[in-house]
Amino acid sequence: MTPDEIEAALQAAFKSCDVASCPLTDRQKQILLQAVEQIQGNSNGVSDIANPLDDLTAEELEAFLQFVKTQEQYNRTWKVQLLNDWLHENDSGEVQFIRERYGLQWLNRVQSYHFDKYAYFEDALKLRLGDRIEISNALWEWVQDDGPCKREWFPCIVIQVDEIRDGNDSCTNCVVRFYNGGEYEIQGIYEWNRYNWRWPQK
Repeated sequence: MTPDEIEAALQAAFKSCDVASCPLTDRQKQILLQAVEQIQGNSNGVSDIANPLDDLTAEELEAFLQFVKTQEQYNRTWKVQLLNDWLHENDSGEVQFIRERYGLQWLNRVQSYHFDKYAYFEDALKLRLGDRIEISNALWEWVQDDGPCKREWFPCIVIQVDEIRDGNDSCTNCVVRFYNGGEYEIQGIYEWNRYNWRWPQK
């Protein structure tokens, strides 16, 4: 099956689940569709280099992801923090194993989009001003895999991130600037529009 056929089959399965009164959540649908999208990316010439996070054992991965999440919560860049530890020969605590077992080459291979595979970890890498991302035309037009308007990706730069709180609920809006100077606001960038943006693919 081609990736398009797989995606069509998934869409049919989603409808069947709805009819059977056991619908999937939007997040579950996104995870499945993202997997198909990665297959499409690989078939369209995107580099299929192994995800360096896959090199870690389950325990190492858990410790590393927790470290990244903690650094992001304190508004620190996790990679810079590790490099500073290494430069000053400081112990990196729970993630000291990265320096001892994997080294600088492994660290340099890790890119933001590698975390996409670990959907349960989506809150770890928050967008910051100046981040380069790609957004889908599905944000402003109707796209269909079998129609005239197909999903396309446009590079842009994050110029504003706002967290909106309403009691216990919150959502994050983001303003991006395209390379032609145009700007676009994406509402619910982590909540309901996560499927419509991605880290740049190498």
